[in-house]
Formats: sequence, structure tokens, C-alpha cells
Amino acid sequence: MISENISRYWRVSVVEVTGSTQDDIAQLVAEEKAKHGEVVATEYQSAGRGRLDRKFDAPTSSALMFSLYVKPERDKSDWSFLTLLTGLSAIFALAKIDPSFSPTLKWPNDIVLGEGKVGGIIAQVSGDGIIIGVGINVGMTKEELPVDHATSLALHHFPVLDRNLILASFLTTFEELFERWQSGEDLRHLYCEHSSTMGQQVRIEHPDASYKTGKAVDVTPAGELILEDGSRVTVGDIVHLR
Repeated sequence: MISENISRYWRVSVVEVTGSTQDDIAQLVAEEKAKHGEVVATEYQSAGRGRLDRKFDAPTSSALMFSLYVKPERDKSDWSFLTLLTGLSAIFALAKIDPSFSPTLKWPNDIVLGEGKVGGIIAQVSGDGIIIGVGINVGMTKEELPVDHATSLALHHFPVLDRNLILASFLTTFEELFERWQSGEDLRHLYCEHSSTMGQQVRIEHPDASYKTGKAVDVTPAGELILEDGSRVTVGDIVHLR
């Protein structure tokens, strides 16, 4: 089903159960078996994780969980933007399926529907490339959501809950955006247009418990958040202030 709807750019493997699709691809990289376009998807992962090594868990078959491996030709200093590009790919892929759907992106890696987080992204440099992990809550009921501020496509009555079709739409969209980015195109304007963080007063909470407030106005080519005072944020949790 997936292979029928994607180009030969991708090599997709689906496993029933795994610890983590990120770790699966990292192992392939370590064994020098991973190629550009490698994708591993799973029905269930027992050791899934999000940013800052937080646990990500979902009941079997309720979420779309996968990791992909690409080898960018652009300078490594720009690779961090791929997290933002992945978010764009996700919301554009959903909009292709249902044009009335309008998810947004919360910097740096949240996919948001209404007031709830419907998905997240994690990335790690490995070998000559980067492994990008994506988790999207597809069929979860309210009782199955991992945290109070989460939501799912089903809860927003998304018309297609077939994870194969959503994955195919994502990969096709990512391929297009990635090749545009590879060619040197500046895609920051697309991110800013679809980010719920831009123009907001935000509080940035750092891992060391320190924090900073300011107005989010832009992102750098490397995906850093730019505040109105000119400062740049590379890591931290963002709270939108009202």
C-alpha cells in the first residue's frame, strides 16, 4: 500500500514491534547498511522518545510512528532546519488529504491542532546523515492520549485514519520540500506562515530551569528562533503567553 503511493526515493520497512525506530535506523547506520531514503515505521514501539529524551508512548496501531534517514548535501550548520521542514511536510501532507484541515507548528517540533499537540518530531545526526523521527496521534481516543494537552486526528474528525496513506502523503511532501531545500531555496517564509509561535509573546524554558521571555519574530536558516530583541534560541520549551 505504501510503496504504491511513493517514489523510488524511499525504502520503507514496517515492523510490528520495536524499541525505537530511531534506534533501528541508528543501528543500520552503524552497520553501514542505511541508505539515503531509509524509512522504518512501526505498529508499536516500547522505548519511543521525544525531545530531551522524554518518553513517547502510544497504544498499538493508534499512532503513525516512523523514522527516516537522509544525507543532506547542504552545510551541516543548516541541518537543524530539517526539524522545521519535517513539521511543514506533516501539515502540508494532512492538508493534501483534507484541504479544510489547518494544523499549525509550534517551535521547534510540535504539530498542533486547535489547542492540542497532535504530533512531534525528533532528530539526531548519525554518520553522514540525519535520522528524523515523527510521531502523529492518529486514531487515539481521549482516554488513550498520553498527556492532557495532546489530541489526535480522530478527535478532530480527520476523514482519513489510514496510517499508510498518511505516511505516503508525508513522504511525497517531504521529498518535494527536501529537494527544494537541498537546491538552496530559503523555506523559512513557509515555516513562519504556518507557525503559531511567530508573532507571539513567549517564555522559553531552558533545560537548566532558567527562562527568558520575548516576542518570536523569525527563524534562522539553521532553525533557531529569533526574538524581537535579536537574541536567538536554539533549545528550550516554548510557552505561548496570552
